[in-house]
Amino acid sequence: MLLINCPWCGAREQTEFSYHGEAHIVRAKKTEALSDEEWADYLFMRTNPKGVHYERWMHVFGCRRWFNVARHTVTGEIYGSYQIGDDKPAAALEAQKKQ
Repeated sequence: MLLINCPWCGAREQTEFSYHGEAHIVRAKKTEALSDEEWADYLFMRTNPKGVHYERWMHVFGCRRWFNVARHTVTGEIYGSYQIGDDKPAAALEAQKKQ
């Protein structure tokens, strides 16, 4: 089981949280101008790295706030959690350079 650090509540067991996909997805500005293929790419295509991945989580059984987690997809190691809008954790960026 993972131990996830909520930026507001502190460290809690994974069962208190809900995973909601990849973080840092930027919505297209003019969606009406996108082709069907471009729109489908935005909606459905996500990275699936073997290594550091930035994920969006919600503290469902706690403060109910959204935040991001930098986690290694193979080892499960968490490099840090941070509020949406904050910079990515330095430890995660260093680990990404080594991949």
